[in-house]
Amino acid sequence: MGSAEAWIKRDAEVVWHGFTQMSTYADNEPVVVERAEGRELIDVEGRRYLDAVSSLWVTTLGHRVPELDQAILDQLARVAHSTMLGNGNRVVVELAEALTPLVPVRRPHFLFAADGASAVEQALKIAFQFWANQERPRSAYLAFGDAYHGDTVGSLSLGGGGFGTDVFDPLRFPVLRAPSFAQDPSLDAACAMVDEHRDELAAVVVEPLVQGAAGMLLAPPASFARLAEACEVNDVLLVCDEVATGFGRTGTLFASEQCGVSPDLLCLGKGITGGYLPMSTTVANDRVYEAFLGPDLSSRTFYHGHSYGGNALAAAVARRHLELLADWDVLANVRDRSQQLRRGLERTLGRHPAVAEIRLRGLMGGIELSPPTGGLRWGRRVSGACVRRGVLVRPLGDIVVIMPPLTVTEVETDRIVATVSAAVDEVCTT
Repeated sequence: MGSAEAWIKRDAEVVWHGFTQMSTYADNEPVVVERAEGRELIDVEGRRYLDAVSSLWVTTLGHRVPELDQAILDQLARVAHSTMLGNGNRVVVELAEALTPLVPVRRPHFLFAADGASAVEQALKIAFQFWANQERPRSAYLAFGDAYHGDTVGSLSLGGGGFGTDVFDPLRFPVLRAPSFAQDPSLDAACAMVDEHRDELAAVVVEPLVQGAAGMLLAPPASFARLAEACEVNDVLLVCDEVATGFGRTGTLFASEQCGVSPDLLCLGKGITGGYLPMSTTVANDRVYEAFLGPDLSSRTFYHGHSYGGNALAAAVARRHLELLADWDVLANVRDRSQQLRRGLERTLGRHPAVAEIRLRGLMGGIELSPPTGGLRWGRRVSGACVRRGVLVRPLGDIVVIMPPLTVTEVETDRIVATVSAAVDEVCTT
């Protein structure tokens, strides 16, 4: 099989990792995964790591779930993929039918793609053409400070910057920028901007409840209800980006439910297939969808689609995933483990001098560290100390992200708390 060191060397020779400085890739002790069992990843030397980052927020039920494995095998015996451009596929229809009563969107229609950024990009184009189709052109978007919506040019434009994106500023189109959740959790400024710019705004794009990549910045549900009301009163489309918050991560199937919000467009991804296969979807309500209906080959058509949009294997595992979320009462576990995680982190780190704040909604958590000087790389070092103790986490700057699978157990939650606490003590004690 070879040593971890040998595999890291082979990796660095041929692979270019996203969000990774490849000149120092090997120095940061990367884990090269060979297999997995349950909620643990196993590296090429047989070491086990509790996947407390859910493989970048996508894994919901764990790895190698027999029921999800079987769903893929059953579909593989039928067909792996067929185009959805002008044709259909039985399992994709069944998935859309299963999602229809669950999503907080009125009379929904689903446009499938392969990743969250693509779902957001689709929403941007749909919102723009929605107004063009009615001969009421609007081209402005309102987004939030510290927002993150993906890395395509459109989604990058909506984002609040950071992550080294400044180099792409010449490619980004300007948006109206409301304050981040940290600066204005009431979203009052955003509501006022909707009032002021109603005639030019195509849509408001927001991450309901949690700005995930910003470091788990939180705003109360009532704030989003006010924002939705401002959009409705001013006839502005509301786009909810639930790529990260969807499929149970915040304690309800969708964060919009907690806010009492029914968006015009809903972007879903990450957990849709339980972390098995890449899939995303942009969900449109009836008002938006019907604005695109017209004669064949007419200008009202939405000329957009992806080769692998509506992949049959992904649809099959996504459909079975929905059933398991309900059958296993996964949301109850999310709420219970969230309370346990909060109690544990507050007990061990709530008064730690190195910890500025602990933020948690469901099983989306962030521990913000407060290094006394710059350049200490506390987030990276604490995460590395966790990995050496067998718990895999990934930082956002000096924020240690905790995002375990939704089926994480009581014992595993205690293990995460103890590991992170020990890592903070090791790295941050002066």
